[in-house]
Amino acid sequence: MNKAIVAGAGLAGCEAAWQLATRGINVTLIDMKPNKKTPAHHYDGLAELVCSNSLRSDRLENAVGLLKEEMRRLGSLIMECADATKVPAGGALAVDRTAFSDMVTSKIKNHPLIDFKSFELTELPTENSVIATGPLTTPRLFEKITALTGSENLYFFDAAAPIVTLESVDMSKAFRASRYGKGEDDYINCPMTKEEYDIFYHELINAEAAPLKDVDKKIVFEGCMPIETMASRGEETMLYGPLKPVGLINPATGTEAYAVVQLRQDNKEGSLYNMVGFQTHLKWGEQKRVFSLIPALKNAEFVRYGVMHRNTYMNSPVLLDNRYRLKNSVLPLYFAGQMTGVEGYVESASSGLMAGINLANELTGTPPFILPPITALGGLASYISENSLGKFVPMNITFGIMSPLEIKIKGKGAKAEKNRLISMRSLEYIDKLLISADMEEKQNGN
Repeated sequence: MNKAIVAGAGLAGCEAAWQLATRGINVTLIDMKPNKKTPAHHYDGLAELVCSNSLRSDRLENAVGLLKEEMRRLGSLIMECADATKVPAGGALAVDRTAFSDMVTSKIKNHPLIDFKSFELTELPTENSVIATGPLTTPRLFEKITALTGSENLYFFDAAAPIVTLESVDMSKAFRASRYGKGEDDYINCPMTKEEYDIFYHELINAEAAPLKDVDKKIVFEGCMPIETMASRGEETMLYGPLKPVGLINPATGTEAYAVVQLRQDNKEGSLYNMVGFQTHLKWGEQKRVFSLIPALKNAEFVRYGVMHRNTYMNSPVLLDNRYRLKNSVLPLYFAGQMTGVEGYVESASSGLMAGINLANELTGTPPFILPPITALGGLASYISENSLGKFVPMNITFGIMSPLEIKIKGKGAKAEKNRLISMRSLEYIDKLLISADMEEKQNGN
């Protein structure tokens, strides 16, 4: 009987285990939770969303929206659970993070072919495996991975945003709206005048941060930058980032404010909201002091402060092929998740999907499941497996790492139309692939 081990029960590990089990493979899924947690983890459930509850855009004009739709069509567990636990977020897909984790946990633990075990893995498995222990892989296990691969230990620091209670937000100084009117009034917007912004900015850049280990080697991933780091790059930098007022008209004034801090619903009940783009490594007392300078958050109750933690990832173009399999490994050994250099919740889950399918195929003698870069899944797989120019760094899915269209799109709205056509091309390819696989299965069944 075919068996496999999946190490790590985050988004990538749970997705990999699910893909293996649905293909008839007996899976042992190992995670140190709930008995032990990293400093970034708080909840006992599997697939915990640590930084944010948003899986970003759900529109096909956006590359991550395409990636999610590809995953849906390929039977993704993570997408099924995300869609079932979503909360209002305009054009984005955001979830009730507790309900999401609970649903994933329930499905994993109730699958007859998945055996969940809770302990800290300190040695690499010597069986068919997917290693998806994440960017917070414990030092002892990462030492084993480094010893096996001979890879340089690359890393960056990642940060999570604070969460406040809705009842503590002063709605007389805030308003509900989505940027440019996209979606319903899903975000709470906290406007600031120039004078209020200037005070906030001054206190933010002078606030005290929590101490970091290896501070001299600190590297911040641009896609998840601490708000204080962003502020240090210039007085107006935040105004072109998370505090951008463009597209948000205050109904009380009929105008745009100088700066706007957005809050996004964090649970299904709508009682908790996270501060969008406010990943931070400030000391907790400083977070309370500085963020309370935002008028609508003057009396905010912080149920969770922002944290910062060390993330590790591999030199994947040297180590992995486009199936997420370790090159030249005798036994099937796959890696998945952020440790492979894919960045983001959806991207991590997608790598678990690809690794799980490919390990299952290898164990059952089925041809490898390799998608071309005309798909988002294929684009990511190509990115992490091919030699890149210069230093390999984590990457979110973008249309830029997918194959370009063979035709040029010009005129007004050309970019959106180009992205739409790229998405349609990808989904058409995947649909044909699924139809072909279904026909082959029926023929074999006959």
